[in-house]
Amino acid sequence: MIEPRSLKDPLRYSLDRRSVLMGGVAALTASSMALQKAFAAETLTVADPGGAWTPACDDAFVKPFEKETGVSINHIAREHYPSVEIKANVETKSYTWDAVIATDADVYELAPQHLLEPLDWSGEDMGQIMEAARKPGWMGQDTYATVICYRTDKYKDNGPKNWTDFWNVQRFPGRRAMHKHPIDTLEEALLADGVPMEKIYPIDMDRAFKKLDEIKPHVDVWWTGGAQTTQMLQSGEVDILPTWNARAQIVIEAGGPVAMSWDQGIYSIEGWVVPKGCPKAELAKRFIKFCANAKRQAEFVSKLAYGPTNPKAYDYIPKERAKFLPTAPGNLKLMMQSSTDWWGSNKEKAIERFNAWLLG
Repeated sequence: MIEPRSLKDPLRYSLDRRSVLMGGVAALTASSMALQKAFAAETLTVADPGGAWTPACDDAFVKPFEKETGVSINHIAREHYPSVEIKANVETKSYTWDAVIATDADVYELAPQHLLEPLDWSGEDMGQIMEAARKPGWMGQDTYATVICYRTDKYKDNGPKNWTDFWNVQRFPGRRAMHKHPIDTLEEALLADGVPMEKIYPIDMDRAFKKLDEIKPHVDVWWTGGAQTTQMLQSGEVDILPTWNARAQIVIEAGGPVAMSWDQGIYSIEGWVVPKGCPKAELAKRFIKFCANAKRQAEFVSKLAYGPTNPKAYDYIPKERAKFLPTAPGNLKLMMQSSTDWWGSNKEKAIERFNAWLLG
């Protein structure tokens, strides 16, 4: 038997092995550079809800994706409920967004109309996304909660805890703001009227609007965006309002005299979609897969206090931070989940009635 020369000569074997390894690394590097070069001339427009969402998304997803791929991303804010514009994009073939954040209720409305691109669910990161955040054309990015937030310099030792308290203008006087939209607002009215969380759906709109009649004269501001609520809490323009938990958390972390109550909070999921027929659909889907990674989601919620949809992200989230997130067990048990089914079927009717009620 003739022994291979490389085994007889250890130095020669080491050099041969190193050459193979270096050749493999060079091949991988060349492949990565080729991929980056292929995308380098590309641009992608991604839209999120704005406010504090944008810098958090920038740091966790947008800038790392640009660095890895060479893609230039046009990162913009959009209205909270984007379904009308997505439909217009698809019908006119004029795409203002390549990837955009939409709620689970938006998806319930958009998917049956075939207005969304199917996503690529292959790979480890996408496989780790929680079941409630997985739909063929939607990857839930985060869990957020609508909660009561208030200024502690107005309500010092015993602030409002639930929606009955919010409606109690005698016990809790002060400037109030509410969301200029029926989603969550109708639920808040029913909870204030004593309806148990497990019996909110199907929503009794007659009862909800009757209860809203009571609070309407005491609402000083009807807000339209999350960034607006952060600003109002920070400046003291209002004393009490419902908003998404992370919008108030920003003020709390900046040292503002603000607190929130998780009791009777209403949580939902929002995530990425690609409008059907988008010319840059494949690149947009690659960006969405990038956003599924556990470490990147942990980075995102380190800046914005929403719950990650990849449970593995909690391996990288400090316990002190985790307790401020909606999916922390102590918070989640106090809340109810918004009904995608009910809102998906009734949103337009509810919006029409709500807008007419505001003008009445």
